[in-house]
Amino acid sequence: MISKETIDKIFSTIRVEEIVGEYVQLKRAGSNFKGLSPFHEEKSPSFVVSPSKQIWKDFSTGKGGTAISFLMEIENFTYPEALRHAAKKYGIEIAEDQREFSEEAKNAQSEKDILYKIHEVANDYFQNILWENEEGRAIGLSYFRERELKDDIIKKFQLGFSPEKKNSFTEYAIEKGYTKEILEKSGLSIFPENAPNGIDRFRERVMFPIHSFSGRVLGFGARILRNNIKTAKYLNSPETEIYHKSNVLYGLNQSKQAISRKNICLLVEGYMDVISLHMSGIENVVASSGTSLTTEQIKLIKRLTENVTILFDGDNAGIKASFRSIDMLLTEGMNIRVLLFPDGDDPDSFARKHPQEYVEKFIENQALDFIDFKAEILLKEVGNDPIKKAEAIRDIVKSVGFVQNALKREVYLKEVSNKFGLSEQSLFNELDVQRQVNQNHHQHAQQQKENAAPVKMEIVPLDEEKGDPYLYDVLFMENKLVDHMLMFGDFVLKRTDDNNTDYQITVIEEILHHFEEEQYQFLVKGNEIIIDQVKEGIQNDELRSGSFFVSFMDEQITTKVVDALIPLDDLENWGSRNIHPPNYGDKVAEQIKGDVLLHKYRYIDYLIKETIAELEKYSNTDEVKYFELIKKITLLKQASMRLSDIIEYSPIKGIYVDRKR
Repeated sequence: MISKETIDKIFSTIRVEEIVGEYVQLKRAGSNFKGLSPFHEEKSPSFVVSPSKQIWKDFSTGKGGTAISFLMEIENFTYPEALRHAAKKYGIEIAEDQREFSEEAKNAQSEKDILYKIHEVANDYFQNILWENEEGRAIGLSYFRERELKDDIIKKFQLGFSPEKKNSFTEYAIEKGYTKEILEKSGLSIFPENAPNGIDRFRERVMFPIHSFSGRVLGFGARILRNNIKTAKYLNSPETEIYHKSNVLYGLNQSKQAISRKNICLLVEGYMDVISLHMSGIENVVASSGTSLTTEQIKLIKRLTENVTILFDGDNAGIKASFRSIDMLLTEGMNIRVLLFPDGDDPDSFARKHPQEYVEKFIENQALDFIDFKAEILLKEVGNDPIKKAEAIRDIVKSVGFVQNALKREVYLKEVSNKFGLSEQSLFNELDVQRQVNQNHHQHAQQQKENAAPVKMEIVPLDEEKGDPYLYDVLFMENKLVDHMLMFGDFVLKRTDDNNTDYQITVIEEILHHFEEEQYQFLVKGNEIIIDQVKEGIQNDELRSGSFFVSFMDEQITTKVVDALIPLDDLENWGSRNIHPPNYGDKVAEQIKGDVLLHKYRYIDYLIKETIAELEKYSNTDEVKYFELIKKITLLKQASMRLSDIIEYSPIKGIYVDRKR
């Protein structure tokens, strides 16, 4: 178990904007950063990161927390896994508490945890074979060196080798205590009837581990080196609980910082394309690994940049088939350029032939926008055939229709108009036709989906709080006071007592004194937990405000704290528009005083309502109890009237209406 001292060191060292910035493209907005939610599809940024408070808030989903809770959300890490990942990133040595765990705790790992672990074990095994084993050095390492890969690049991408022996890794893993079942589920081993001891799926191949965004090994790609065997040149891990090839881009873990820094992603096809470009110094590159580009993969790139340049082999027969990828990228709001390398070259060979500066300038100068690229490819085949030319232009206009931004669409159509000498109106008419066709296809598909789905009756729960206005009002004020404690807890208020004596008191102490004076029973469980922690802190001469609770591993508490510390107004950067509204908390002393009185007033109204409901039980059964309740109601109403005078409440005009400011 990770020691408390290590956890404290991790929390004091890590920077939320750096960790979140690896997954979300953040832009400065006043004192905060903003970006698009990584958890929810959206066009306007609703994701806020506060460097000063070291927390994040996603207003589109309501989620929020610390850098550690973000890692748990985005990577599905457990709490210890998130801590270890952060510690590794910041070079913090993990100290463990030496505790004996029960057998039940030892066996509590989920299957997913074991799959991650067996892939980590396999990755270490294949690398060790490559560097330390005679067969690995003679075959695997020799192959990589023939491809002119340097040792540091081989190690950077954790390349390895699986030996010729048919069950070499399987035997090793079973000796380590892993079961045949987990080896089969991982896809690393196969257990046919004629080979009960198992067969290594990737035997006699060089190994390319496939990493998650955060660097965990999810699966492998493997290349066979012998040409006299009738089998697939490349073999990939099958789909597992942790590996879904449509959700992964090869090289993203090694390239994400460069992509974010340069604000552009180079998209290639193969593992070696990525590795060779890295070796030449060009690191902002990922590969779709030979699979068709998916929406999920595009969204991974979009976290880091909206700019993509696709790099194609000069003689690639599948270029026309790539038009679908261009349309998908445009649909997701990406800015696209396309580069064709000279015939006979691919990104791998071109990067090995030329120095970094030459390759970078070649990509920058030779890449075409998608209109010029499609025109170049499609018009090669049309000759003087006007019908084929019209079809080619229609295909280009179809792609323009996928552009989401109306202004960009119009600019692209003007470009097509100038390029082909066509009227803009005819192109706009064609665009309308194309969009109508796409819309009809979408509606038809949606209708089929709805018709296929079984009708399900749902019971919608009654919103009890809003159904009872007295309860709703007191809950609202209870939450508001707890928010004040979290936001301004250690803020010192200057007060004067009934004898005109000046004194000072913190926000936490004043609100806590109010709750205790009223013998208030909290109606929200999360608030009760927070108040108990605050009381414990005071006993230990410690003021526990928002920063204390941010690292609480309780989703309800964390969400509440983040809501208090990052109000909805933080989404807006008013200063950029030369608008300077009053900040939340500009008048803390008046705010706290007014809200304490208002909570007291709402709570009394709620107690009157509850007491009246109780009164009916005793009207014919217990006369003494009945008159006690009548007296209680009278006293509560008198207190309510006194408070209404103090806070200048009018049942018609509302609260604070006539107060002179």
